[in-house]
Amino acid sequence: MGTKYAIGVDYGTQSGRAVLVELSNGREVADHVTPYPHQVIDEELPESGIKLEPDWALQHPGDYLEVLRQSVPAVIRQSGVSPDDVVGIGIDFTACTMLPVNSEGTPLCLLPAYKSNPHSWVKLWKHHAAQDEANRLNAIAAERGEKWLPRYGGKISSEWMIAKVWQILNEAPEIYEETDLFLEATDWVIYQMTGRFVRNSCTAGYKSIWHKRDGYPSQDYFRALDPRLANVTETKLRGSIVPLGTMAGTLTTEMAAMMGLRESTAVAVGNVDAHAAVPGVGVVTTGKLVMAMGTSICHMLLGETERQVEGMCGVVEDGIIPGFYGYEAGQSAVGDIFEWFVEEAVPAYAKEAAEQAGMGIHEWLERGAASYKPGQTGLLALDWWNGNRSVLVDTDLTGLIVGYSLLTKPEEVYRALLEATAFGTRKIIDAFRSNGVQVEELYACGGLPQKNRLLMQIYADVTNLEIKVADSKQTPALGAAMFAAVAAGSENGGYDSIIDAAASMARVREETFKPNPENVAIYESLYQEYVKLHDYFGRGGNDVMKKLKNWKEAAVADALNTAAGSGI
Repeated sequence: MGTKYAIGVDYGTQSGRAVLVELSNGREVADHVTPYPHQVIDEELPESGIKLEPDWALQHPGDYLEVLRQSVPAVIRQSGVSPDDVVGIGIDFTACTMLPVNSEGTPLCLLPAYKSNPHSWVKLWKHHAAQDEANRLNAIAAERGEKWLPRYGGKISSEWMIAKVWQILNEAPEIYEETDLFLEATDWVIYQMTGRFVRNSCTAGYKSIWHKRDGYPSQDYFRALDPRLANVTETKLRGSIVPLGTMAGTLTTEMAAMMGLRESTAVAVGNVDAHAAVPGVGVVTTGKLVMAMGTSICHMLLGETERQVEGMCGVVEDGIIPGFYGYEAGQSAVGDIFEWFVEEAVPAYAKEAAEQAGMGIHEWLERGAASYKPGQTGLLALDWWNGNRSVLVDTDLTGLIVGYSLLTKPEEVYRALLEATAFGTRKIIDAFRSNGVQVEELYACGGLPQKNRLLMQIYADVTNLEIKVADSKQTPALGAAMFAAVAAGSENGGYDSIIDAAASMARVREETFKPNPENVAIYESLYQEYVKLHDYFGRGGNDVMKKLKNWKEAAVADALNTAAGSGI
């Protein structure tokens, strides 16, 4: 049959990347990145310039197709591989990233009548402006004793599908009425590739409150939220929900021509970036926590039973690997925090020193931060620059650093921020363990483990666990390619299960990060102080963060209203 390949496309927050993978051994033959032309839309809409309120984060759906137009032909060109030997293509996506489409599958933001309405656009995963709706749907679910609520750690996030749909209904009912379907972006892209519409069980389960046995929450629950939502699951969230690795179809004539592939190429149903990474590092058994580390972190874990864990993002049967319950938790900002510090808070002299040393600023800060021992900076931070996804599930929480002095250096702050994200992961691990879900090993993938050795050592020391690092730099894309191989099937040179695919294609590095016992002891004490701050500011001991945010939002709203009234 000859050597066969699959393509995995990883849709991130800022760009999309295609990776061409050899199926016999997981070798990544070629990869190509396409930055999104419109990037993250969080200040004003394209063309119209309409200003967005705080906590909005949108994207342009055309950017996703641009990735297919640019990056897929590029990996074919780079590799010299014949399209005849590419048996499948799969994608993964940040989630919940959702959009409203009409009956023809066209995003409403592409229609002249609606493009000036912010609610017609793609709502990116980190769109947090539906927090009011999330608070209300959680309160009503708790009052009603909805049995599905504990599967999501007791709270549904404002990042997820139902809260975002309800925000559209509340703030732009005309958009809601015009919408035929609310789709995950990953399902929309597959729809465009194949001409067939299906929903994948991963995003349906984790992000849309769907259950393999019970389906969606009842009509009575949605009616209790808002009578206008009573039939939402049968209408605007309708559609077949199929398992990961299912073949959604093959490429349409138009898409095959655009990407330079054969029409017979199998297309796997969509997936989530972090979830695709799990088989990408070879994890197909229990007790192994996979951290997909980038702008944020998703924590993925397999279990044999369904347990209730505070603040988890969800537990979904077959949600990651068939035959297991897949648990998800997460931190909504990690790499984003480090990037914020570099862009907004590092003094000019530090950037000049890095340039003179021939180093990037992150590398310079990491080198300086590594010269300090645990506790030596005198700083302790909470990692809530973009709210808390687990275990508090509260996007209205904000960042905090304690211990500043007139002698505090930027590299000390940088280290404190690295440590804060490690403490956040430790809190998630403790929540799993205290509820009977074992965590025995850590696996790391994504951009951060490849770039920042100090960060990985701090995580090992804070968690007191050895960390294995993915050999692939593009682990979600590798996982997406694995699921594409499963969609193609063994008769076409692929595989018949994701477990078979992982056995041949997944790789981790020989080098691991082992805990330093001396550091472990110090970090244990620091972590206990982190927990005190975490609970004081996060569990109602002091709501100052929310008060500050409310005052800020009120002031911004006043400014927008004043500007609108004056015609600015």
